[in-house]
Amino acid sequence: MTDTQPQDDPREPAGTFPEQEQATQPGLTGDMEPTPDHGETSWVGRDRLTGNKALITGGDSGIGRAVAIAYAREGADVAIVYLPEEEEDAQTTERFVREAGRQCVLIPADLTDEQACIDAVATAREKLGGLDILIPNAAYQKQREGIENLQASEIERTFHTNLVSTMLLAREAVPHMPAGASIIVTTSIQASDPSPGLLDYAMTKAALVAFTQALAQELGPKGIRVNAVAPGPIWTPLIPATGFPADKVKEFGSETPLGRAGQPVELAGAYVYLASDEASYVTGQTIYVDGGQSVG
Repeated sequence: MTDTQPQDDPREPAGTFPEQEQATQPGLTGDMEPTPDHGETSWVGRDRLTGNKALITGGDSGIGRAVAIAYAREGADVAIVYLPEEEEDAQTTERFVREAGRQCVLIPADLTDEQACIDAVATAREKLGGLDILIPNAAYQKQREGIENLQASEIERTFHTNLVSTMLLAREAVPHMPAGASIIVTTSIQASDPSPGLLDYAMTKAALVAFTQALAQELGPKGIRVNAVAPGPIWTPLIPATGFPADKVKEFGSETPLGRAGQPVELAGAYVYLASDEASYVTGQTIYVDGGQSVG
């Protein structure tokens, strides 16, 4: 009989967050308390992505950083796209990727611009020597105080960041992706359980589910799989920079069946699985990583 380690209690670590707010987006990791866990000390690779080349938008922090670290430790080279204001966070991600012995390409860009999307894919392909995995993960959200206060410029920023850039990146990447490649979209629990204060954000995330399902049907015959990950409440710089009331940040994630927010590293496994050969018969699907919120 083999001794096994007991699983960690999924309710831990529970507790509240200190009240905090970041006045503008993008939010920055260094201003968060506590610092999110991206798997810096915990993720152990098993060579599941050896030789792959991945482009991750929003790869400087939060879920993007966790995925970049995990991918590097699984054997993949990565390129990350981030806003110029996030350079310090991006350099931290780069350091962890390089410590894993993998290449990391830094691409500062504002993906609300079409040419920036075109250039990001071209740069990643050129410097990595190809592209096997595309992860459109960059996102923008702000708390809205009633539909009567919505501004067209804010709607456009949300849609261009979350939805239009995803479509443009896929448009540019797909013609150069081989059979066996993967596109993994970051949607959200907001797609199926929308909050009124995140109306425009929720709309984009619901649209991304449809995008995933439709593109999976188009690209299946080419051997390219398309899936999505739907995070629930995850402790990333987006949260204190969203404009939530202080008490909402303090209790963030406590409404889930597991009673706590998730950490970015807890998303990484879904992205590794979907990109790996273990998911060779999985396409058009959305994996919820939300502490049970979608069924609670």
